[in-house]
Amino acid sequence: MRVMGNHRPPLISAGLGATCLLLASTLAISVMTAHRKPTALARSLATINRQIMGFNAVDNPPVTESVLRQLRPTSYLSRTYWKGGLAADLFIAFYAQQRAGESMHSPKHCLPGDGWEIWDYSRVEIPVNGRKAKVNRDFISREGKRMVVLYWYQSQGRIIASEYFGKVLLARDALLQNSTAAAIVRIAVPDEPGAAEEASALAAAVIPELWRCFGNRQTETPPSGAALRSSCPALAHSLQKVIN
Repeated sequence: MRVMGNHRPPLISAGLGATCLLLASTLAISVMTAHRKPTALARSLATINRQIMGFNAVDNPPVTESVLRQLRPTSYLSRTYWKGGLAADLFIAFYAQQRAGESMHSPKHCLPGDGWEIWDYSRVEIPVNGRKAKVNRDFISREGKRMVVLYWYQSQGRIIASEYFGKVLLARDALLQNSTAAAIVRIAVPDEPGAAEEASALAAAVIPELWRCFGNRQTETPPSGAALRSSCPALAHSLQKVIN
């Protein structure tokens, strides 16, 4: 039997450590938000422009009561933006306060539950006021129909693609800013030539529109690894491999 020095296998894998810390952050959110008041938008979602980047919007039919009971948003916006023959479906759900078990639903879980197969996914950079924000891009299909879906999580001055990173920052915001208000934004277009690029252009215009609803005009990129380590070092260390 060969002994390799004093090297020992890690007792806890990075994935398990991230999961445990994620559960800890969820518990922290629950405790810290128990007595906090919801944060209202400065402007209604309905004030988002209907004419954007050559697109013209029409309102979608109201979301059904059964879906609203599942999503439980404070408010929402559902429109179709048309540009020529291209229809881009925009849905924004805003949450004035998030508690454990009541946070935003991820399309990563909701789409397969609705019969859609996510056959490819990535993250793309969206230019916003001279900076770049990463958002999720999923290619999905169901019964021969193929779509491209962009989605991200947006709060006052922040764009987040990663659900894991979002949980960490949500706990930090609850502690430091006394707020857990945020929105999930989804844009869906048919999977056809040029549609994904048009969806990205629409996303670049919607992001600052939503920030105005939050009451701020400044764009910020997510905190760097160094900034995250300084505020929550254990979480940063364990989540570094799953953020991207």
